[in-house]
Amino acid sequence: AFLSQYPSPMEKHVKAVETVEEKTDLSTGIIYRRRIATCQNVIPEILRKVTTFREIHVLKVPDIYLEEESWLNMQKRNMAMKTHCLTWTQYASLSEESVFRESLENPNWTDFTQKGRISVTGAGLLNCVLEAFAQSFLKQGVKKGIKIMETLLQEQCG
Repeated sequence: AFLSQYPSPMEKHVKAVETVEEKTDLSTGIIYRRRIATCQNVIPEILRKVTTFREIHVLKVPDIYLEEESWLNMQKRNMAMKTHCLTWTQYASLSEESVFRESLENPNWTDFTQKGRISVTGAGLLNCVLEAFAQSFLKQGVKKGIKIMETLLQEQCG
């Protein structure tokens, strides 16, 4: 279940999502999608000012861009997603991998696993501060994402 209109009250930081590629592998039935999300820059203004002082102006952008790839396999009842940041690539690496699959305990349940990686370079002593902020923001995002998924499933399935 995807949110189809942005901005959405469920996800206020996402301004727009554009599907740039979609194809179905006829032999496996797997649906592949590649989407680009335009998101509001959530880095606090104080960090933007401090990093501007240190000659790192790249954090002052109003929007950031994420690329999401997904593979939906209806036969095996699973979906894998990989997301990475397209903005700030010379200073930061942010990526996330998620898998939704049918639970082995109960076919009506979904097992969800997710892992992410964050690395910031080129900001001197602020590397750790920016990494800590990104880690905290992404942890909150995971909780919000689960809540959104539960809400959408409740609306669609009762």
